[in-house]
This record gives sequence, structure tokens and C-alpha cells, in this order.
Amino acid sequence: MLDDHLNNTSHTVFILNGFQSLGKWRPALVAPFLLMLILSITGNTILSSIIISKRNLHSPMFVLIGLMSVADLCIPILAVPNMLLSFSFNWNTISLNGCLIQMFFIIYFQSFQSTILLWMALDRYFAICTPLYYHKHMAFPNFLKFVIVPLLRNAFFDVLLITLAGSLSFCQGNVMDHCFCEHMALVGLACGDTSINSLVGLLGALLVPTVDFLLIVVSYIIIFSTVIKSGQSHTKAINTCITHIIVMTVSLTLLLMAFMSYRIRNNFSSNGRVFLSLMYLLVPSCLNPIIYGVRTKEIRQQFLHIMRDLRILPISGKPVNSIS
Repeated sequence: MLDDHLNNTSHTVFILNGFQSLGKWRPALVAPFLLMLILSITGNTILSSIIISKRNLHSPMFVLIGLMSVADLCIPILAVPNMLLSFSFNWNTISLNGCLIQMFFIIYFQSFQSTILLWMALDRYFAICTPLYYHKHMAFPNFLKFVIVPLLRNAFFDVLLITLAGSLSFCQGNVMDHCFCEHMALVGLACGDTSINSLVGLLGALLVPTVDFLLIVVSYIIIFSTVIKSGQSHTKAINTCITHIIVMTVSLTLLLMAFMSYRIRNNFSSNGRVFLSLMYLLVPSCLNPIIYGVRTKEIRQQFLHIMRDLRILPISGKPVNSIS
């Protein structure tokens, strides 16, 4: 009777046990993850502030970069503080509701990153392939139709994943071998059939980042073929495209590595899977503001101008008596 009672008990509090095998060395993880949090917050705050404050950066492309920086800012704020408390003080517990809320927002902002990259590809497509109609296509009422469908798709899969996960009974234990509430890590603790959860998770991966990636690839193929056929110089536009491709490649590579680590369990240690998931979660948030800041001329110039105004960089200019 006692065993039946235990099997029918569903846990409502979970222990996030990521990197527990490191033992006394686990607190050493505070330094790198705190550094990544500071880097992400600083970089994305500066990037979004520059775009908001400078009127000449209020074009659609820079607004999209600003939206990306907001998503990149939110993800580490949602995940890293709890991790730092866990590493420092072994404060590892999280309620089921807290877990589902954290999962909802992390999944939503991750899907939002993918969708923003798709919108950026559409922006470049309109700018290069249909330049005469660019402002017409990118006017908010017209561009709204490209915004609503992906956002509804993302919200649908996010809500469905969280609803299905919240309806499960968790009698396999309450120790989650992760540092944040990851979908498959939580589902793995459930008793009963979880095939529908795995199926919806797989469909979400196929119909959100994979579909976005394919549409982005098609857009850039058309863009580059148009540039080659026209024989005209589109150096600035192509440079912007390359910047987006770098960001997309970093995100997609980390996504595939994290995704495959859960499908090829025998070849990955527990710490390896957690590490790859965290890199997919945090590395784009740290690198994206650096990539956009360095490779986007207008943002780079505004940043250097602010640094000179703050006397952090020397003021460059021609001598007063210079003839030229």
C-alpha cells in the first residue's frame, strides 16, 4: 500500500542538480557564468540603448536588431541568477509552477530569436531584390502579416508544450539533472506515457527554428543570386547579410549540438549535455551584441562617438591649422 501511495504521488518541488558530480569544484562555476551574465547584460543594454536613443537608427533593420538585443537580454536574466545561487549556496529547489513559468519564457524568447532572424532576412530580401518597393513592404501595416503568423505559431507551440508538461504526474523522482528547467529534463521525471510530449517537442523544433532556417536560406540564396545577376555593388547590404549569417550559424550550430546530445545519450555525459544546453542558451546572448556592434558600421560609429563623449576614447580629428 505504501509503494502504491508513493507511485501515485506527484512531486511539486524539484531539485536542479546540474554539474553536481563536480563536488567541491561546483562553486567555481560561479565565475564564468557570472561573467557571461555581466557581458550579456552590458552588451545588450548598450546596443538597445544606442538604437533607441539615435533617431537615424530607427529604420526597420536596426529596430529588428534592437528586438534581438531585448530577447538576448531576457534569456540570461531568466536562467543565470538561479544557477549562481545554486552553485554558491546549493539553493537548488524550484516549484513546479516556477519551473513551468521559467520554461515558458525561455522557450518563447528562444523562438523569438529565430523569428527575428527570419524577419531580418525578409528585410534584406526586400531591400536588395525589390528596392523600389522596400518602404512599401516594410511599412508596418504590410509587414504586420509577416509578424503575426510566426508569433502565433511560436505562442501555440510554447503554450502547448507547457500545458502538456504541466498535466503530467512526476513520480519518477524530483531531481532534475540540469541547471534550469529544460523541457525534456522535466518530462523525463514523469510517470506514464510521455510520447505526446516528445512528439510536440520534436514538432516544435521542426516547425519553428528549422522552418525559419530554411526560409532564411532560401531568402539569402535569392539575394546573392540577384546581386550576382545585377552586376551592381551592394557591399553594405551584403555585409549586413553576412552579419546575420554569422549570428544564425552560431545559434543553429549550438542548437543542433544541444538537441543531438539528448538523442545520442550514450555518447554524452550528463555534464556534457547540461553544458551544451547552457552554451545554446547563453553564448548567442553574449556574442550577438559584439557581432552586430563590430560588423554594423552605423552602430559601431555611434558607440565610438559615445565613448569619445565620455572621454573613454581620445577625440580624433584634424588639427585646427590643417590646410586639408
